[in-house]
Amino acid sequence: MRVGLVCPYAWDVPGGVQQHVGDLAEALVGMGHEVSVLAPVGDAEGSRLPDYLVPAGKPVPVPYNGSVARLSFGPRIASRVRRWIAEGGFDVLHIHEPSSPSVSLLACWAADGPLVATFHTSNPRSRAMAVSSPALRSAMEKINGRIAVSEAARRTLVEHLGGDAVLIPNGVSVRRFAQADPLPGWPGEGGSIGFLGRLDEPRKGLGVLLEAFTLMAPARPSLRLLVAGPGDPSAAMAAVPEHLRERVVLLGRLDDEDKVRAYHSADVFCAPNLGGESFGIVLTEAMAAGAAVVASDIPAFSAVLDGGAAGELFTAGDPAHLAERAGVLLDAPERRAELSLSARQAVRAYDWDTVAADVAHVYRTVLMWGGAGNGHPQGVRLDTGPRATALLRRGAP
Repeated sequence: MRVGLVCPYAWDVPGGVQQHVGDLAEALVGMGHEVSVLAPVGDAEGSRLPDYLVPAGKPVPVPYNGSVARLSFGPRIASRVRRWIAEGGFDVLHIHEPSSPSVSLLACWAADGPLVATFHTSNPRSRAMAVSSPALRSAMEKINGRIAVSEAARRTLVEHLGGDAVLIPNGVSVRRFAQADPLPGWPGEGGSIGFLGRLDEPRKGLGVLLEAFTLMAPARPSLRLLVAGPGDPSAAMAAVPEHLRERVVLLGRLDDEDKVRAYHSADVFCAPNLGGESFGIVLTEAMAAGAAVVASDIPAFSAVLDGGAAGELFTAGDPAHLAERAGVLLDAPERRAELSLSARQAVRAYDWDTVAADVAHVYRTVLMWGGAGNGHPQGVRLDTGPRATALLRRGAP
């Protein structure tokens, strides 16, 4: 098949959806399909972009789902979306986060034919979805196949937009993360805890981890934190006493190779997220690396960790409980080994070999029943109807 994938968020800014789309593209190519990905790109010339990526235009920061998303919209972007669809010759168009006010929603308006959508967002109180539902409905009605990456994402779809979706989780390349040498000097003899995520986004929970570290540090004079990810950590670090800050090692944004090494560099990997997560890619990566995980008990993380069978859970937002559970793991190498084995076994269900095959099955089903099966010619084409033209001329909801 020739598949068009649409990603609403800036490709050159790390994020779970961007990574999902990129990994899916590579998995589909590995299966023999032809793939083109459309996504906003902030610096198309300075970024190392894969051959399959087509820049949709520069993004702008917009508050969205408790974070700041970098999206592209407007009449000029709509024209680029239409041109990409018209020239793509796609058998199926796979749009990620079709409700986001970016190229995804524009693609829904612009295209007709076999359309698949994946819903990633978990947000029980989405004001944006509620306010713009009439505009969204015109896009949602075109979608032939719906995928949700988790039960939380499926519930958000059902409550705000109606309809239902098949559950296909985010994927992880298990082989890529399985083996790697630790970063130099890690994990060390005094115990270490690792964190990967956006450092300046409160819902990622770095502040909770730093508070827990402050509680643990006096009794563990050699304990260190390995903190990696993009963003300015100064706001979170302000709560760490001056004499402890040298034990918090800030690595910044890591390339793909060093990110894998980072998962192998800590005795305990921590995911202290406060909410707003529909799945937890960071958890599946850590599990594929065989890390002993301690994570907040938000529903998405609890589901991925099989209710605590593949990792320890602590009460979200509670640094004292995090300190207690992390301390137990640091003091129990046998327990860490048990969790490592359980994590490696549980994560097999999320391997891209399995996930991409399930996604491709949805494509084939849509082509069979959503295309020619309904009297429409197979293949994606432009929607030239008056409603689509009017919406695209406006460029955004």
